[in-house]
Amino acid sequence: MENPKTTPASDQETPQFTGILAKHAILEKSPTLLMVFSLLVVSVGGLVEIAPLFWLENTIEEVEGVRPYSPLELTGRDIYVREGCYVCHSQMIRPMRDEVERYGHYSLAAESMYDHPHQWGSKRTGPDVARVGGRYSDAWHVDHLTDPQSVVPESIMPKYAFLADTIIQPTHIEALLKTHRFVGVPYTDEQIETASADFRAQADPDSDYDDMLERYPGAAVSNFDGQPELTEMDALISYLQVLGTMVDFSTFTPDASR
Repeated sequence: MENPKTTPASDQETPQFTGILAKHAILEKSPTLLMVFSLLVVSVGGLVEIAPLFWLENTIEEVEGVRPYSPLELTGRDIYVREGCYVCHSQMIRPMRDEVERYGHYSLAAESMYDHPHQWGSKRTGPDVARVGGRYSDAWHVDHLTDPQSVVPESIMPKYAFLADTIIQPTHIEALLKTHRFVGVPYTDEQIETASADFRAQADPDSDYDDMLERYPGAAVSNFDGQPELTEMDALISYLQVLGTMVDFSTFTPDASR
């Protein structure tokens, strides 16, 4: 039995389909038209994704306990970014069993709502530090930053002993808080006016730090590096000790409506 003859694909094309191809060929042959129409498509797609956000009151679920960083913590965070710590240590625990069992509760967007820029990421040469606050003593952090291999022999982290030799002053701390308020961090006038005093008080357990704790609940008060001078080591450890401590996850219940 002979096979029925098949019609070539080119013969099956309808005039309408052929016309569409002919019009598309015009775009392919004209770099200017292709660029214009590509920009148009990308613009429409971007508007569809971004525009609805302007009609939302808040894109981040507010969580009780999350507050702006204290002046010393904020300074420590800037040192953390300056030294490139984020290159090896993300602050993003994913909602997967192995992540949660190793590091703790998965990260919430609200925990980074006052971070500019946030420290979420996928790069991990070392462990995630989103929940490192309170996990180790100040002395451990000093030893780890001074000589990482002395506490973690297999570590490839470089030494940051120089931080303990670099004395810092709150010379520009009010301007730093004002800048963060400009981009949305809700620092009050009182917090800005008392920034220098709060900066010093947090690193001096013998100071009158009660007012500072009212402004920044849960902030760790300590002579973090054990030296009489206030150093970059103090600031960085104060920042590390607050990571993951603001939210009480024993009482946290996700908003099911979001």
